[in-house]
Amino acid sequence: MNVWNPWRAAGMACVLGAGLLLGGCAGTAPHAASAASAAPARTATAAAGWLDATPRVAVLSAFAPELVLLRQQLTEPVTHRVQGVEFTTGVLAGRPVVLFLSGISMVNATMNTQRVLDRFNVRALVFSGIAGGVNPGLHIGDVSVPQQWGQYLEVLIARESGPGRYTAPPFMKDAMHPNYGMFFPRSVEVVTAQRQEVHRKFWFEVDPGMLAAARRLEVPLSACTAPGKCLSRSPRLVVGGNGVSGQAFMDNASFREYTFKTFEANVLDMETAAVGHVAYSNGVPYIAFRSLSDLAGGGEGENEMGTFFGLAADNSAKVLLAFLRTWQP
Repeated sequence: MNVWNPWRAAGMACVLGAGLLLGGCAGTAPHAASAASAAPARTATAAAGWLDATPRVAVLSAFAPELVLLRQQLTEPVTHRVQGVEFTTGVLAGRPVVLFLSGISMVNATMNTQRVLDRFNVRALVFSGIAGGVNPGLHIGDVSVPQQWGQYLEVLIARESGPGRYTAPPFMKDAMHPNYGMFFPRSVEVVTAQRQEVHRKFWFEVDPGMLAAARRLEVPLSACTAPGKCLSRSPRLVVGGNGVSGQAFMDNASFREYTFKTFEANVLDMETAAVGHVAYSNGVPYIAFRSLSDLAGGGEGENEMGTFFGLAADNSAKVLLAFLRTWQP
């Protein structure tokens, strides 16, 4: 079902570079509260563009296996399609929700997160999915709930000023993090309805109230992919710390080590920081639950994702369901 949306053209025009929203979209999308508070009541003008006016939590995952358990738990489903993307409204863990797939990587996550905000009465964004583990203290099956997310592959590619030596141009003042060879991580430019001057931001903080609710959770997590095929240790829930996202599947021990040392990241993925950027721009609270399916190149053998993505996806979904049952906006 497609309905013309007066915000869509302007909202999508705000997509910047690697698919990250420039915060000016806040002026075109119907969200205007700070990210640390609940979204405001919508106006009649905003409602004219909605497919469904019920206040809902948007629950998203990147690809289909991450959403299996959540779809099984959804009741009263109604499906809508926007430009070929499926959005399903219903009730999950006692809450009105809209479920959808962001698609894999930053551009898809940006585009479809803005779509759900433009077409539904979304009061919060909650991501559930798998991730690569970066912190050596975390293990496959663990669920990480970072307090902030950054775009670690938003970079300057510097010229070689000497053998093996790379130098940022003197006018490039935002390349603040240590470089990895020619790559110098940078912050991104944003504006919002509340802060209309252009400013730079690397970390996109999750909602403090949502994070506090996550800290109170106690959720039993699965350790086995099948009878007799179990992890060597019981997975655990880890709330806090940092997460990073970028448009690359990471499976490299050296770059994993750099990512942990530079950003103190617990996990990395290909979508969450883009969702956080959109949330910040639109003034919508968000949080992400990410379970380790692999070690991003840090394991002893081949990448583990093919073996453990089902277990990790279900562990993340279990924590999300517990969160929805207990969180009080």
